[in-house]
Amino acid sequence: MLSKFIQQNNLSEGFLTTANQYYLPLANKLAFKFQQKKDVKDNSPLFVGINGCQGSGKSTLVDFLALYLKDQFNLSVVVLSLDDFYSNQAKRQQLATDIHPLFKFRGVPATHDTKLLKKVLLQLKNASNTKVNKEIIRLPRFDKAQDNPVAKQHWPKITSKVDIVLLEGWCWGVPGQIKQDLSLAINDVEAKQDPLAIWREHANEALLNDYQPLYPLMDLWLMLKAPSFDVVYQWRSEQEQKLAQDTIANNKANSVMDEQELNRFIPLFQRLTEYGLKALPRKVDILFELDKCRKIIASRGID
Repeated sequence: MLSKFIQQNNLSEGFLTTANQYYLPLANKLAFKFQQKKDVKDNSPLFVGINGCQGSGKSTLVDFLALYLKDQFNLSVVVLSLDDFYSNQAKRQQLATDIHPLFKFRGVPATHDTKLLKKVLLQLKNASNTKVNKEIIRLPRFDKAQDNPVAKQHWPKITSKVDIVLLEGWCWGVPGQIKQDLSLAINDVEAKQDPLAIWREHANEALLNDYQPLYPLMDLWLMLKAPSFDVVYQWRSEQEQKLAQDTIANNKANSVMDEQELNRFIPLFQRLTEYGLKALPRKVDILFELDKCRKIIASRGID
């Protein structure tokens, strides 16, 4: 299974070592935690929140876990990405008009459809409860190359029981900041385009009011911790290159960001990424510390 996964995802052979040393013990722990819920007659899925900055390897990790847990334990795993809950261009443009121009760019809190996120999470949580009115559960999908959600009729539907839900996101799990910490700009984008702190204060309020109330739905938290924000540009650039290859291969219209656009885009994530790197390691249940090449150099919580 490992060799096939490496081949299908164009991964280096170094992934085999990572999987054996870290991902397999993690998968075994998740299976054990799910069994513990069943043992106490809790039929809801095991929810796992996964935090990691852009390009840290979240997608590869959750795809591997879903495959391995199905293959080895016959568990049904739903994979969700916070990115799939981005609002469409029209909603973000309205937010940009009403609040601040920077909200036309997807990324920070307030640019996700958190009402939809809450609805999907609660649907999944209650899916096995026969007393709750059954609804069709559709899993949103967002097309980054088009910068808009995929048409709803093409969203995957849940047609069977769900054992484990993996929800990953670059700011998922990050707590809000106190208002005093928002006053000082941390980069040129904030200093020049948000001198009155309107954009970052509104994003922070959204984080406090719309995202944090959903955090208790998670049973476990995991973090892929980057060495610093400095690696994000390189990692995100690699993501854009892969996205560009995909759009060409599938004859899609291309709105992939070039170098200049990345230089404007990446600073939007700096504040919460750096805050998460400070605040989350001591809070999460499982921690994987990465070097600049995304190699895991230390871990906590998988044994």
